[in-house]
Amino acid sequence: MHRAVSLAFASALCFLLIDWTARPIRADEAPRLRVIKAGRLFDGGGEDYRANVAILIEGDRIKELVPVAELAIAPEVAAGVEVIDLSGATVLPGLIDCHTHLSGRADRYDEIYRFKSTPYSGAFAAVVHARKTLDAGFTTVRDVGSRPFLAVDLREAIEEGFIDGPRVVASGPAISMTGGHGDLNRFAPQVRVALFPNERDFQIADGPDQVRQVVRAQIKHGVDLIKICATGGVLSRGNSPGAAQFTIDELRAAVEEAHAAGRKVAAHAHGAQGIKNALVAGVDSIEHGSLIDEEGIQMMVRQGAWLVADIYNDDYLLGKAIEFKLPQESIDKEREIGQLQRDNFARAVKAGVKIAFGTDAGVYPHGDNARQFAYMVQYGLTPAQAIRSATSDAAELLGRSKQLGRIAPGMFADLVAVEGDPLRDVRALENVGFVMKGGATMKDQLNSRARRSSENPAPATAR
Repeated sequence: MHRAVSLAFASALCFLLIDWTARPIRADEAPRLRVIKAGRLFDGGGEDYRANVAILIEGDRIKELVPVAELAIAPEVAAGVEVIDLSGATVLPGLIDCHTHLSGRADRYDEIYRFKSTPYSGAFAAVVHARKTLDAGFTTVRDVGSRPFLAVDLREAIEEGFIDGPRVVASGPAISMTGGHGDLNRFAPQVRVALFPNERDFQIADGPDQVRQVVRAQIKHGVDLIKICATGGVLSRGNSPGAAQFTIDELRAAVEEAHAAGRKVAAHAHGAQGIKNALVAGVDSIEHGSLIDEEGIQMMVRQGAWLVADIYNDDYLLGKAIEFKLPQESIDKEREIGQLQRDNFARAVKAGVKIAFGTDAGVYPHGDNARQFAYMVQYGLTPAQAIRSATSDAAELLGRSKQLGRIAPGMFADLVAVEGDPLRDVRALENVGFVMKGGATMKDQLNSRARRSSENPAPATAR
């Protein structure tokens, strides 16, 4: 039995046809009405597909899901509806990368660029990288570290429609102790790199009181979350990834201030003790987690903290990045911890740690984010779990599970489609052919192909 979409959606369609006597309805006031016919639908919340589903979209939100067989659009309203035929494709929620640096360039590792480049070069790069990321199917990202307050401004420009890009959940600069992962180390004491004289005031802090002040200053300037460095890093000079940085009291001060303002805290943490210090302090996510030990894993399970592990980029750092003058110190550190990170990720997955997708894009080229899915499957996740880590699970980490990460009524109409079957071969996500963000089609290599075809592709079946 056919039905005319649904009562609610039909009402919206008829809205276009009403002859208002008080004032004509302008075209730009009418809701954007779309129907997507999905051959296979992975809604972000389960283990398998639904076959032949119509996704009804009104404005920037999903209105309803109905079987394609029950969909009938009355001729008198058909002109006001755009039908997007993805019946030969797999449709999924827009993907989410929880660890990116949109202003970062993967062809610039030589530290001379810290002195040669102005903040504006990073902003120009971020505009290009935002579009590449969106085209790759990532409709939302967390940007977890850039100069103040580039990511906030980028978020605003995208939300205003001034430039195209994913939704940005923005941090400020990663907060570092003096000499820590985020500081400028091993240069003469008179050397400074600053956008303005007090740039370090938004990044460097020592002692709980200074940490509180820096967190408050970042919140003042509009950040969505706080990132703090609980250990050394691979790409910073003069410190070890395994070395703990900041005391528990300092880390706790950051968490208290951020949580009081409704912001979450992401802790850059490679080393085992730094990870545990951050967890004791109450952070929401551990970024990298390379050297986590069994105690740290159990702490994460008990506390429900998220692990955001960038287990793809080791290949790039020990390959192409060397051509771009990755310092020998960083090469040595990556060789020391890269495989350990992957092995410890597998242990964390097996123990039941909550996993959110994050790649450290900017350390490797933007747009290649989806290459990490195959590594997550290789090291313990099922394809469905890996996809959920970048959809519904990632949205939960961001605190936006009521808006993002699922294909369901009331959610933003953020959708992607691929020709293959990601549950059989997750690498299908490396070639996204269709991207919709907030009901607007941002990339279309699939629906247009269907329109050009003289044949009606056979409907996909559920796996």
